[in-house]
Order: sequence, then C-alpha cells, then structure tokens
Amino acid sequence: MMSKNLFFLVLLFFAQALQAQQDKDDAQYIDYKNPFYSKVLQSLDGGKYTPKRVLKLAPKSEHFPKSHKEFTTVWCNAPLSQGRTGTCWNFSTSSFYESEIFRKTEKEIKLSEMYLVYFEYLAKAEEYIKTKGASHLGEGSETNALARQMKKHGIVPASAYKGNAKNTKYPDHKKMFDEIKGFLESQKARGAWDKDVILASVKAILNTYLGTPPKTFYYNRKAYDPITFMRDIAKINPEEYVNVMSLKQYPYWQHAEWDVPDNYWNSTDYLNVPLDDFMNGLKQALEKGYSVSIGGDVSEPGYLPSQSVAIVPSFDIPSEYIDENARQMRFDNGSTSDDHAVHVMGYKEDDEGKWWFLVKDSGSSARNGVDPGYFFLSEDYVKLKMMTYTVHQNAILEIVKKVQ
Repeated sequence: MMSKNLFFLVLLFFAQALQAQQDKDDAQYIDYKNPFYSKVLQSLDGGKYTPKRVLKLAPKSEHFPKSHKEFTTVWCNAPLSQGRTGTCWNFSTSSFYESEIFRKTEKEIKLSEMYLVYFEYLAKAEEYIKTKGASHLGEGSETNALARQMKKHGIVPASAYKGNAKNTKYPDHKKMFDEIKGFLESQKARGAWDKDVILASVKAILNTYLGTPPKTFYYNRKAYDPITFMRDIAKINPEEYVNVMSLKQYPYWQHAEWDVPDNYWNSTDYLNVPLDDFMNGLKQALEKGYSVSIGGDVSEPGYLPSQSVAIVPSFDIPSEYIDENARQMRFDNGSTSDDHAVHVMGYKEDDEGKWWFLVKDSGSSARNGVDPGYFFLSEDYVKLKMMTYTVHQNAILEIVKKVQ
C-alpha cells in the first residue's frame, strides 16, 4: 500500500508535468499580409505586397501590454514611417537624438532623418571605391553611423531639409538605391576607380531624389549651419555617445568590431560586455531618464505584429536557459541577424518582476498592431535577440570606465 507521503509526491509530479505541458507554447503557419506596407506600396507606384507564409507563435497570454501609455517614458516625437527604405538605423537613432535634445534643453525639435542618410550613402560609395567594390553595399547601416556623420556634417531640423525631392507620401529609396548600386557596379566592372568622378555622380543621384542638403538655414529667424545648430541649439556632442554589444566570441571589457554586413566600415567602437552588464546598463539608462537606440533581430516566430509584442517561445528556448551561450550560438548559426533598429524610450515591470521595453518603431509591421508605431519587447527577447545599442556615456558610466 502506498504511503501518504509517496502519494503526495506522485500527485505533485503529475501536477508539475501537467503544468509544464500547459505552459508549452504552440506555433502555427500564417499568411502575413502587412496591411500598412501594402498601403505604402500602393501610394508609391501601385505595387502590391505579396503575403508571406511564416511560422508564428500562437500566444496564450492575455497580459501583454496594449498601449505606450502603460509605460514610464522619455519625451519623444510621434512615430514616423520609414516607407520603402532600409533606413531604420537612422529613424531610430534620429528619434533617440531628439529625445536627447529634449533631455538637455527641453526643446521639442524634429530632426531631418534624410540629411544624415544623404551623407551615409556617400560614405558607402567612398568605402566601395576604397575597397575596389569589396565592401557591403546596401541601404542598411548601424546606430553609431549617425554620430560618425554628425562629427563631420552636423544635424539640421526637418524644416531645413525634407529629403524627399520627389515629394512622395512616404520615403522611397528603391529607385534611387538601384541607380546608385547599378552605377557603382558598372564602375567596378570597368575597373574605373576615379573617386572624384564617382562621388560626383552619386551626389547627382542623391540630389535628384533627396535634394541638395543645405549649407546654411534659418531657425527661429536666425541663421545657422549644421554644425552650429548641433552645438548651439541642440547641445549635442557626438563624442559623448557610446555603443554597447555583448558577444562571447570577443574578450569582455574591451572594444570590439560588430561583425555584420551593415557595419560596412568595420567599426570597432563597440564596448563588449557580459550579457548581464549589457542588460543592466540598458535598464539603468532607462531608470535614469535616458533612452537608447537598439538594433537586433525581428525575424522570429515570437515577433507578433498583430499584438505589437516580441517574446521568446518555449519551443525556441525556455526563459531560464537564455544566457550568453544561447545568444552567441544564435549569432554564429545565423538565426540571429542584424535586421532592424528601434528607439527604446520606455519601460515597465510585470507582476513577476520581468521587464517590458517600449520601442518607437519606424518599420511597417509596427503599424499593424494594437498601438501603431510602437512595439513592446519582453526582457527575454531583448536578452536573446537584440544585439547592440547606442546611449549617452553618462547613462552607463561604470561600464564606460571599466572598458576604458
């Protein structure tokens, strides 16, 4: 006959097994239609979005965030669509610098995203010439590209440079980039590497589609150039901003290269820190009233545009097993890629003490959810799939000092 203690142990075992079964996530294939991007394509050239058959988590929770108003936030401008462009890196980080301007000056300024996009395209062309066509050529870049360009070219308000000479409803770089890429590849095929001639031609293409950037402009009835505007009005010093990553393949507490195609200039500016420090730095920055421009992977079954949430399903990896090893393995095998950047501008804790991060998102998928223009990233998702961020050095001073 079974003893009472053994009976209760068996009962507990089956109860735990049943609970584990109930907690397991399920997945389903759906035809993802992206209604907002369909609208963008229709407005630009009558194009149509082809639905994609993708595997997505079938979520059980009813306790996901529903609105950005649930979060503790910094000030930021309203979300904008990046249209048909690969410039999320600029939209997210421009929004980040707008929040920084407000933090420092209490001025609500809308910056021109396309002003620095213009000079980043020129930098891509210059790198392509330098490497005789070996460097990566695409619309993407990294969040630290803005500070690099700001040091040379400053910033301008949106009122001074629209960056849309064709006056389309949404930004559209498809034809422009195709022309730039086609021209550069033709020079490579000919072995013609005259830098002045090539850059002049790329500038002509950019001027046609984006417009010629201003050398001077008026703001509040006073004349500025982009450098004096950045220094005197925005009070932004690009040297004050740092970039953080966490990959086990490099020594921790040193500078390292973020080895992805969009880091086409092989920047080694990144402070490589252990994963716990990466996460603690992000949390501490937000708690201190700073925000962050962050980049990582959004091509995941747990990335759910219809509900504006990103979570890690149990069939990927249980929460308790997410660590630097799981993060590194996914980067090495390509299941974590560097495909999107967003502006982290708020946070909240759930009943279990887990964080949710509020992001302002220029991508089309963020326009199809419960709070258009925003997305809610779970702590596990950030820990596993978001790879680098840009932040003011004072927000993570202990990390900065330790690396230096």
